[in-house]
Amino acid sequence: MGNKLHARVSEFRDSKVIKERGLYPYFRPIESGQDTEVIIHGKKVLMFGSNSYLGLTNHPKVVEAAREATTKYGTGCAGSRFLNGTLDIHEELERKLAIYTGKEASVLFSTGFQANLGALSSITGRNDYLILDDANHASIIDGSRLSFSKVVKYSHNNMDDLRNKLKNLPEDAIKLIATDGIFSMEGDIVKLPEMAAIAEEFGANIMVDDAHSLGVIGVNGSGTASHFGLTHKTDLIMGTFSKSFASLGGFIAADEVTIEYLKHRARALMFSASMTPSSVATVLAALEIVQNEPEHIEKLWANTHYAKRLLLESGFDLGRTESPILPVYIRDNEKTFQITKILHEDGVFVNPVVSPAVHTTESLIRFSLMATHTFAQIEEAVDKMTKAYKQIYSYPIISESV
Repeated sequence: MGNKLHARVSEFRDSKVIKERGLYPYFRPIESGQDTEVIIHGKKVLMFGSNSYLGLTNHPKVVEAAREATTKYGTGCAGSRFLNGTLDIHEELERKLAIYTGKEASVLFSTGFQANLGALSSITGRNDYLILDDANHASIIDGSRLSFSKVVKYSHNNMDDLRNKLKNLPEDAIKLIATDGIFSMEGDIVKLPEMAAIAEEFGANIMVDDAHSLGVIGVNGSGTASHFGLTHKTDLIMGTFSKSFASLGGFIAADEVTIEYLKHRARALMFSASMTPSSVATVLAALEIVQNEPEHIEKLWANTHYAKRLLLESGFDLGRTESPILPVYIRDNEKTFQITKILHEDGVFVNPVVSPAVHTTESLIRFSLMATHTFAQIEEAVDKMTKAYKQIYSYPIISESV
């Protein structure tokens, strides 16, 4: 009968096609810490593809906190939070995150992806509805797929479409709207004030994914709900530690009864090993820095405004971004790969975003800022991006897309 599984996976050619063209931009091995400059194949490269918005991954206090936790607790917890994997520092972090986000309680997950999987797969039931922005992160989509609830999508950040979708749903059903706070590719911010009013009108609840918002917007970087003064209208706040908080893990913050429910129903929590001691200690240190040293967020926004101005002056299309995520729209898969390659060879690391992640007419280069970037580094990167763009657009148009 042959090996049907092998035959199936052998049909996958997407990566091979890109590699054959010499344009493969993924799994680039970095030989140094995640900083404004990294080492790749022994060469210094400017990093403008990182989610370390506050640049804390190499902060001495953060590194020392991880070292001390490893010395005290070892390298892992050898079990789930539900059973043997809860440390005192897990509970300390949960208390501090609840205060930070303005909620009654919080619960930690091993990754941000698992936080969305765990919450969305368990919080609503078979006769309920999950209402999703169609530009939401993959973890929200996958979490909704694991739920028995019915899933409804509305056009990206389109509150009129959200209203139209909600008014057609049963009045007595639980309706949870799940949305990114800052959208990870587009860089725009959810229209939370309008969403909150619509949710109240139709008896819906709101969950905001603050993966790219924490450390960026809100009081002391406490996220989207804080940014709009709508913490009391936001039922669940999800966050990750792999961006501004220089670590790995995630959490859900909400009222006490919701967190108690998730602690006993979210399978991604109950059946997954808990955050490592060093990861927890890293977040505790980063959280202290974020709350006590506002200059980091101020510098992030200074860099964002400066880079945005330079890119716009150079003629780039940045869409509707409102954040340190600057999507440079190329709107052609092939050219997006080509520009990424030229920039990499010229010492600038950026991330290409192409179909099927986005439609080929929406393909872009994701240019992201860190608080630790200098203006000189930003100028160099924008100059090289402008040069690469002009170089590619002097080539004949290639009709075949990846």
